[in-house]
Amino acid sequence: MSNSITYPGKFITLEGGDGTGKSTQARLLNEYIQANFNTNVLLTREPGGAPGADEIRELILTGDPDRWDAVGETLLFYASRRNHLRLTVWPALEVGTFVISDRFADSTMAYQGYGNQLGVENVQKIHDVTVGDFEPDLTLILDIDVARGLARTQGRSHNEDRFEKMDLSMHERMRQGFFDIAEKNKHRCVIVDADRPIDEIQSDLRAIVKERLFS
Repeated sequence: MSNSITYPGKFITLEGGDGTGKSTQARLLNEYIQANFNTNVLLTREPGGAPGADEIRELILTGDPDRWDAVGETLLFYASRRNHLRLTVWPALEVGTFVISDRFADSTMAYQGYGNQLGVENVQKIHDVTVGDFEPDLTLILDIDVARGLARTQGRSHNEDRFEKMDLSMHERMRQGFFDIAEKNKHRCVIVDADRPIDEIQSDLRAIVKERLFS
């Protein structure tokens, strides 16, 4: 399946392990772009971001770590992603809106392909059917030591902690997965050190976005 349309809008994704601060940075980046470039911006997230996708989010992120195996997880993520693209992302890009998504397909590759060891080729097959060759214009990968990132997630007042409960070794493989993804996709991926104050990280993200998308 292919989706080789060139859209007037731009698609920015924030990726990284648990506790890297993606949601906060996505919100601040949204404010920056709207304030400085006279551009409509849609802030969204995965899993979720569309009818049907939000219901799947709860199935994936809550409950026991063994609730789903790697195959089941991946199929759920891509069912959610398909609705997110059809109903939210692609329509926004078509009218020139910039879309910032807290996670996208690289997370599935890193978590399920590497972390849960389903394998890059198996995840890629599902990706090709569901997403085709559509990809972000810019991917910002926030990186932090796994143990430090997981420590940041402690005490959060929500129950979406299924992945945070998984073995440290899974998270280490996932982190390496993000490094591999960035190496293979240098045209769109930038790794950013997330073990710093929020404003320092945001300053770097803004500079990257300005250079890559507005220069």
